[in-house]
Amino acid sequence: MIHIVRYYLSQHPSVVNFRWSHSQSWGNTWFFLFTSIAAYVIFSLFLHLFLCLLFRNRRPLPLGPIPAVHSLSMVLISLTIFTGILLSAAAEIRETRWFWRRNKTTTFQWLLCFPLGTRPSGRVFFWSYIFYLSRFLHTLRTFFSILRRRRLSFFQLFNHSILIFMSFLWLEFSQSFQVLAILFTTLLYSVVYGYRFWTAIGLPSACFPFVVSCQILLLGCNVVCHVGVLLLHFMKGGCNGIGAWLFNSVLNAAILFLVLNFYVKVHLKKRSKRDLKCI
Repeated sequence: MIHIVRYYLSQHPSVVNFRWSHSQSWGNTWFFLFTSIAAYVIFSLFLHLFLCLLFRNRRPLPLGPIPAVHSLSMVLISLTIFTGILLSAAAEIRETRWFWRRNKTTTFQWLLCFPLGTRPSGRVFFWSYIFYLSRFLHTLRTFFSILRRRRLSFFQLFNHSILIFMSFLWLEFSQSFQVLAILFTTLLYSVVYGYRFWTAIGLPSACFPFVVSCQILLLGCNVVCHVGVLLLHFMKGGCNGIGAWLFNSVLNAAILFLVLNFYVKVHLKKRSKRDLKCI
C-alpha cells in the first residue's frame, strides 16, 4: 500500500515529467491570473449587493451540508498535497544529493534556497501547481460567508486574492522556500478545515479564535523562514526567484498585519464584554 501511494504521488510519469509551460499547464498565464482574481472580486461584490437588495432582513440562506462537504474535501486535498510534496521533496533530495555535495549544499539549505537557474519542472513543482489550483477552491468560503451571514470581508477578498497571486509567482519564477511554505500551509489547513468540518456538523467549537490563531502561527513560521532565505541569499551567492520572494515578503507582511489587527479587535471586544459582566 505504501509503495502504491509513493508511486502515484512521487514516481508517476505525470508527476516526474511535469513542466510549468503554456502548452502543458492550465491557468499559467498572467492574463488568466488577473482575470480570475478580478472575476472572483467582482462576483463576490455583485452577490453581496444583490442579496442585500433582495433580502433586506439579512436572514441567512440555508446551505445544508455544502460547507461541511467543502471543509472535508479541503482536508483531504490538503493532506494529499502535503503527502505528495513531502514524498517528492524526499525523492528529489535522494536523487540530487551527489550534486549538492559538490556545491556544499545541505538539505535544509535547498528547502529554503533553490540554486540559481532552477526551472519549474519535476515533482516538487507538480505539487506546487496542484497547490496553486487548490487556492481557487478556497475562495468558495467567501461565497458561503456572503450567503449565510450577508457579510463581505475585505480581509477575506484580499487574503484569497493575494494567496492565489503568490502561488502563481512560486511557479512562474521557481521561487525559493516554496516547498516549506506548502508543507506548513497544507498541514495547518488540514487542521483548520478539520475544525471547520467539526463545527459544521454541530460539534462544539473552541473557546478561543482557533482559525485566527492557526493563521498567526503559520505566518510566524513564514517570517522565520523568510529570514533564513535572506541570510542564505547573501551567504550562498544567491537564491533563485529572489525578486518574487521579496514581493511575497511584502504581501505576507500585509496579511500578517491584517490578521493581527483582527485578532486584537476580537480580543478587545471579548475583554470589554467580560468587563461589562463584572460591573
